[in-house]
Amino acid sequence: MIRVTLPGHLRNLAKITDSEVALDLQGPVTQHAILSALEARYPVLGGAIRDHGTLKRRPFIRYFACGEDLSHDPADAPLPDEIASGKEPFMVIGAIAGG
Repeated sequence: MIRVTLPGHLRNLAKITDSEVALDLQGPVTQHAILSALEARYPVLGGAIRDHGTLKRRPFIRYFACGEDLSHDPADAPLPDEIASGKEPFMVIGAIAGG
């Protein structure tokens, strides 16, 4: 079981009340697989985390796992075993900008 945490605004959009979402994935555990499963379960998130057409990460959205920023890693790269085993969550975070 894969654990995914989402920022508050995306949880509100998808009407998710828990702090984590549990996903059951078949095959390799990658950013692409996790986000595709998440969007399949919560269709309203389609286009909010990734662009509809290109499936690239939206600006101001970051991905973290095991204390590492994975935002610029290839979407089909295998994620750490701690994510695949459910020991650690895959975190989608809304970046903060300002000046």
